[in-house]
Amino acid sequence: MQIKQFTFNPFQENTYLLINDQKECIIIDPGCLFVEEKEKLANYITNNGLTLKRLIVTHLHLDHSFGIHYISEKFGVKAEASQKDEFLLADIKKQASLFGLCDDVEDCELGGYLKEGDIIQLGEIVLHVREVPGHSPGGLLYYAPKNGFAFVGDTIFQGSIGRTDLAGGSYSELIKNIHEKIMSLPPETVIYAGHGPRTTVDKELESNPYC
Repeated sequence: MQIKQFTFNPFQENTYLLINDQKECIIIDPGCLFVEEKEKLANYITNNGLTLKRLIVTHLHLDHSFGIHYISEKFGVKAEASQKDEFLLADIKKQASLFGLCDDVEDCELGGYLKEGDIIQLGEIVLHVREVPGHSPGGLLYYAPKNGFAFVGDTIFQGSIGRTDLAGGSYSELIKNIHEKIMSLPPETVIYAGHGPRTTVDKELESNPYC
């Protein structure tokens, strides 16, 4: 098993490629925006002989969604995320225009929905879907209990948490879900966040003022 991290777009968003021993892979949060970023991700998959099986998104803020259209067209794999965040895709170009990025953004859509309790399997790797609204109304995390890691999007970062002042955000919900859905995981669980370095549950319990 391998986890390959890319950092894309002006927001320095982390895109992850989860790869199993059979060279099958899942993309988590396709933030690739510019041509060279899209090609970097696609070429890594192609040049390493990988087969893309799923395209999943923790939440649908624009910096995590920029590459949905490209990846879907390039590999024929539709994006999956929470239906509660789908409204954010309708505004992706308008949001991008506020940052002068409209010319680089393509309209995109989901091909399926994910919710609490769903299971995503990639060979020997099993991801459990957990709903963690607060940063966005449809925030999700993907937890692999047997492998000891979780992809948490912008719910929590090393030493900090996601903002809650965007559409559908809720500080009280975010804090509740951090405590109930993330800090309740085994302390050695590795946390792969949407921005910044990876961390662990025990490190955040020790040093994160919100935990």
